[in-house]
Amino acid sequence: MKKRIVIALGGNAIQNKGEKGTFEEQLANVTKTMIDLVPLILNKNYQVIITHGNGPQVGTIMNQMAKAVDIAPAMPMHMCGAMSQGQIGYLIQQSLLNLLEKKSVKKSIVTLVTQVVVDKKSPDFKNPTKPVGPYYIESEAKRIMKETGFTFKEDSGRGWRRVVPSPQPLKIVEIDAIEDLVQKGMVVITSGGGGIPVIEKNQQMSGVDAVIDKDRAAALLGDLLHADILIILTAVKKVCLNYGRPDMVSLDKINLKEAEKYLKEGHFAEGSMKPKIEAVISFIRNNRKRTAIITHAHTLKNALAGKDGTIINY
Repeated sequence: MKKRIVIALGGNAIQNKGEKGTFEEQLANVTKTMIDLVPLILNKNYQVIITHGNGPQVGTIMNQMAKAVDIAPAMPMHMCGAMSQGQIGYLIQQSLLNLLEKKSVKKSIVTLVTQVVVDKKSPDFKNPTKPVGPYYIESEAKRIMKETGFTFKEDSGRGWRRVVPSPQPLKIVEIDAIEDLVQKGMVVITSGGGGIPVIEKNQQMSGVDAVIDKDRAAALLGDLLHADILIILTAVKKVCLNYGRPDMVSLDKINLKEAEKYLKEGHFAEGSMKPKIEAVISFIRNNRKRTAIITHAHTLKNALAGKDGTIINY
């Protein structure tokens, strides 16, 4: 039986800190990451499913629309998420196809625009916290709030930004299609940016402005596909305790109870390593035979061999 691996790409796989996010920069970053993924895709013992973040790309799309508001209609945020799924999926598809072609390998690679169901009654909708889009001066932000009903908050002295909910992902609408494509031997790029948030009412779907954490969505994706391994690629080689301090400790292998203990003790930063650990815990808790790995793309090969990265088991 082939092992199923869900790989969640971090933001650094697409756009590095300090970069403008040009097409050339993003393509170069994605290509570097895909070089590290190619050995897994070529390995006949694995079925590979790829997911990714989209924060900077959605932000850019929203900034572009804000600047062009007088000449083109703005789209809701869930539509921006759909745009970014196609954009990033295209980069990954093309990079992988080109790299495989150099090895004379033919492989079907497909990006699936993916909707993820959230609960409209979730308390997250009453307390939006995730900043998105451009910065505004206070008067402009309050004008937009009055006209649209959006929520804005002051962001660390840098200006006012819109904030949206970040609810838990409950169901992946296209999961049967994903399963079918994987069964056919395709590499599937799916649930990008955590998926397009939708609510379900009377068996009808409608988009909602929110941000689904991509690591939580990756754990759900892995669970629904009965994956054996969840790999979260990030900017560091290993998970650390006391990160950035003189007493920092790198973690090689930990079990579920240790991961839960470190999380409870507050070792992991909100919006950084914390959601990754939470995702890993969720993934492993549902099946004690599963493994999760958190590492950098460049150390992925050694991590799969148990020689690098942080490996988490039951």
